[in-house]
Amino acid sequence: MANEQMTGAEILLKALVDQGVNEIFGYPGGAVLPIYDELFQQDKVKHILVRQEGGAVHAAEGYARSTGKVGVVLVTSGPGATNAVTGLTDALMDSIPVVCITGQVPTHLIGNDAFQECDTVGITRSCTKHNWLVSNIGDLASILHEAFYVARSGRPGPVVVDIPKDVQFARGVYLPPDQAPKRSKRTTRTVDQTRIAQAIELMANARRPIFYTGGGVINAGPHASALLRELARETNFPVTSTLLGLGAFPAADRQWLGMLGMHGSWEANHAMHDCDVMVCVGARFDDRVTGRLDAFSPHSAKIHIDIDPSSINKNVHVDVPIIADAGEALKALLGAWRARTKHAQPLDSWWTRIEDWRARKCFAYDASDNVIKPQYAVERLYAATRGHDVYITTEVGQHQMWAAQYFHFEEPNRWMTSGGLGTMGYGLPAALGVQAAHPGALVIDIAGEASVQMTMQEMSTAVQHNLPIKIFILNNEWMGMVRQWQQLLHGERYSHSYSAALPDFVKMAEAFGCTGIRADRPDELDAK
Repeated sequence: MANEQMTGAEILLKALVDQGVNEIFGYPGGAVLPIYDELFQQDKVKHILVRQEGGAVHAAEGYARSTGKVGVVLVTSGPGATNAVTGLTDALMDSIPVVCITGQVPTHLIGNDAFQECDTVGITRSCTKHNWLVSNIGDLASILHEAFYVARSGRPGPVVVDIPKDVQFARGVYLPPDQAPKRSKRTTRTVDQTRIAQAIELMANARRPIFYTGGGVINAGPHASALLRELARETNFPVTSTLLGLGAFPAADRQWLGMLGMHGSWEANHAMHDCDVMVCVGARFDDRVTGRLDAFSPHSAKIHIDIDPSSINKNVHVDVPIIADAGEALKALLGAWRARTKHAQPLDSWWTRIEDWRARKCFAYDASDNVIKPQYAVERLYAATRGHDVYITTEVGQHQMWAAQYFHFEEPNRWMTSGGLGTMGYGLPAALGVQAAHPGALVIDIAGEASVQMTMQEMSTAVQHNLPIKIFILNNEWMGMVRQWQQLLHGERYSHSYSAALPDFVKMAEAFGCTGIRADRPDELDAK
């Protein structure tokens, strides 16, 4: 009914429904109880109760990454909000759209050091795209709709809406998305055809080209991945990607060189170094990819497609900047490539060099020992999941890199990992979000024994909400990546990198009401 008065809590739930939200992840507390009371009285939005607020944000990230939708979080004031900061920072660095709703003490108590008060807007300013403190019920609906727009538009990312308790109780008029005032500047960015023509000229004359792709291709939607595949086929250019770009191009394809960077393949890194034209799509020249900037691909002309203008020329100078959505830019490139009249340079000699690098089989390992090598474990997991509707999350560490190297992705949105921030404990709650979004899918968290303990309590969430995730722990009894760097750079002084007093993970699983299985030998791994 037009001009119907609603409470702030009712307005919030109505806004979520109108934004297409089906599930939210959260944890109640005093400053957010009016919203939880309203949740109890409706059945359109499902609430998944986590065991710690950080897990709620990671779950929302997993949900967002696997669906392309906005993930939604609901937490209370003070420690509820501060517990969410790591997840918000993770989402910001990896460009994941998340709307985090936080409760706040009543407006007349703000600034008085009230119980469970903190400056949520101030604390989260540097780890969100934008945040709001709603001080007037009349602004609530428009701010909520604006939050979803900001989270998903441009370079996606997290936002925070901080709602004082008295605003949740106050009554006002709800405005639907098409009637709410728009606060952010709406801009429609068209692809610069002059830049496209410059890029095509470089690509057509290239003798040693490469596509360097990143998470921006996946964020742009499935059509962007499809366009990348078409353009790669027509140009015959090799393709590599960052950690977050895995799946945008099929791993089984002949033109795929594997992941690049510090933990990437020999052929991808050598091709990046020796190329004469680099087409960077939706990646940001991260330090784990470039290494020393003065030695990074020193003889190439660089084309950089990114939706975020601040990413252009930030780390590496590029010759042709194209500020655009990856899908729109790839569509323009494909059309211009097909329309050109000039023949492209033959790439036979370039592919011969690449095949020589590929022949080194850089990820080969000795599997003869009577122990389960982590590489072998991931390979067997990959083999066992063929033919399934499978999604993979990971924690952070060596196991994360083995997963990236030995589990092969053919489609986008199937690989969820913490890239920029490198957040231990990410994978388990992220798997919950993926499973909530895809109830019939096989969702597996590839974990290390140190990382998984960061958020092990979320197994209780899985049981409560019937989310049948699988946790595949590679237990080498070390903080493996820390130990690796201590071995390389710190004289093998393994300062506090040993995972002492580990729990019995089988018994821990059983304590939560789950099933625990232990494999100790390679010959028993497949069956177990």
